[in-house]
Amino acid sequence: MAAAQAAESKNARDIVILDMRGLVAYADYIVVCTGRTPRQTKAIADEVRQRMKKDHGILARRVEGEREGEWILVDLLDTVVHVFTPEARDFYRLDRLWREAPRQEYAAAAS
Repeated sequence: MAAAQAAESKNARDIVILDMRGLVAYADYIVVCTGRTPRQTKAIADEVRQRMKKDHGILARRVEGEREGEWILVDLLDTVVHVFTPEARDFYRLDRLWREAPRQEYAAAAS
């Protein structure tokens, strides 16, 4: 998945892809990942937006949380990307909230 790949390129950790088809109407996939600091979460979210626009012609419909950087949401229409700091991810447990969704741990392609 392109959004997960873009996040991984900025060293996002613990990337999980949730298949939301049939569970919600607003997205087919949710990508959840972690950056070590608010600065890194901002870099990850920015890279996702830039790569999706450049490589796939997809503009983010909405981005929230960039100022604080603890939890950044990037809405790419069919895919919603959530970039958390470790503390925020542990607090909100978003990937556990949707535990009924088929889950895929993202593994970077071998170089």
